[in-house]
Amino acid sequence: MKPIRTLLIALLALGLPCLASASSWSIDPDHSNAQFKVQHMMISQVRGDFPQVQGTVAIDDKDVTRSVVEVSIATASLSTNHEKRDDHLKSPDFFDVEKYPAMTFKSKNVRKGPNGALKVLGDLTIHGVTNEVELQVTGPTPSVKDPWGNIRKGAQATARINRQDFGLVWNKALETGGLLVGDEVAISIEIELIQQAG
Repeated sequence: MKPIRTLLIALLALGLPCLASASSWSIDPDHSNAQFKVQHMMISQVRGDFPQVQGTVAIDDKDVTRSVVEVSIATASLSTNHEKRDDHLKSPDFFDVEKYPAMTFKSKNVRKGPNGALKVLGDLTIHGVTNEVELQVTGPTPSVKDPWGNIRKGAQATARINRQDFGLVWNKALETGGLLVGDEVAISIEIELIQQAG
């Protein structure tokens, strides 16, 4: 029993510094959003956004590569400033928001990139399909205190995905050749974080 007890104490002692150095943050949905851009008819880009973003970030203050990110985005919040197109994108042809009300991202690995950027690898789930995606992250910024005493940070993440990898396969052929909707989607996420007590 004694060797096992000694081992447990040693493991706890090793783990405590990691726990003590982590700070907890929540995504402020009022100052965060996710945007996308996709090619339309081979000639232009359609842009849209998902303004309802929430989630948590555990930032390891001593080693940022040990940080953990979880994000959830409400699919029904989608807007391209065109009601008919929004209704189609929310339908079963695309996001099927009734069946899949949220897109999620859960980090698995964080590593440092060039110029202070971070590369965050994680599981992105869209339309009920999960694939590994690497986010290119700028930030987090230094902490600032808002007028109400909250401590805040900001960060930006970008990625490119193929929508067909997530079961978003609807399309129409053009008479001149090519397809109505491109497959590659550029994603940009802006988040503002609020530090949580404890």
